[in-house]
Amino acid sequence: MFRSFAKIQRQFGSLLSFCEVCPKKRPLTGGLNYSTATAERKKFYEDVSISQGEGGLYEINLDRRKLKTPGGKLFTVPNEALAIAVATEWDAQRETLKFYTMHLTTLCNTALDNPTHRDKDQMISSALKFLETDTVCYRVDEPHGLVELQKNEWDPVLHWIENRYNVTIGASSSILGPEIPEQTRDTFRQHLNSYNFWSLTGLEFVITQLKSVVLSLGMIDRHLSVEQAVLLSRLEEEYQIRRWGNVEWAHDYDMYELRARTAAGALFVHLSSESSTVKRKLMQD
Repeated sequence: MFRSFAKIQRQFGSLLSFCEVCPKKRPLTGGLNYSTATAERKKFYEDVSISQGEGGLYEINLDRRKLKTPGGKLFTVPNEALAIAVATEWDAQRETLKFYTMHLTTLCNTALDNPTHRDKDQMISSALKFLETDTVCYRVDEPHGLVELQKNEWDPVLHWIENRYNVTIGASSSILGPEIPEQTRDTFRQHLNSYNFWSLTGLEFVITQLKSVVLSLGMIDRHLSVEQAVLLSRLEEEYQIRRWGNVEWAHDYDMYELRARTAAGALFVHLSSESSTVKRKLMQD
């Protein structure tokens, strides 16, 4: 059945390539660690499959047992593409289950259990709070090299999103940041409201990772790659590392892990918006 995942790979290959993480424990951030996300457990199944249940929803089967959420609900997803992606996470596990690497499963659990009991309006308001402190909007006055780097790397993305959504955002070196016009907030609120609850769950997760609405929408709209978005979100840190050096493996690990979480969130947004099923060619014996 996992041959069907090839279609998803062709569509979202650039995202999937970053969905692996280094084998080290670290809790998920962004409000998603309500379950024991850092735990490991001995693998207790051999086969993973998906099936379509009531209401057209898709379920994940571990041998003959149906997967459930941490809250005890039946684990169901809205379409076949997302079901295959989640099933692939479970199929990729070896002797032990590394839950902290299963970002798509965790995002589905969050959407299903909704542990913070929020509705769409509350999620949108939470996401838009990052606009006030957006990474690309806060600039430094010195050193000159970093000032120029921020201008050269962040300005093009900022101009792109202002033109794309016909809004004004701006940038500032003031500790208070730029003053975001109310019309800009309304435009983004209306845009975010077009996403369904599941997609908003993924988008909010991405925004939390990058600390930026601008970079997140740039990536979701495919103006930026995962790698570009992550590098731009870490611009000042990368500048300091090039100048002063870094702690051996720590920098690379943090970079790879951020890429994995960001890629998984972006993939989740796209797959949870998918309405069509993955078509299979039926073969006769």
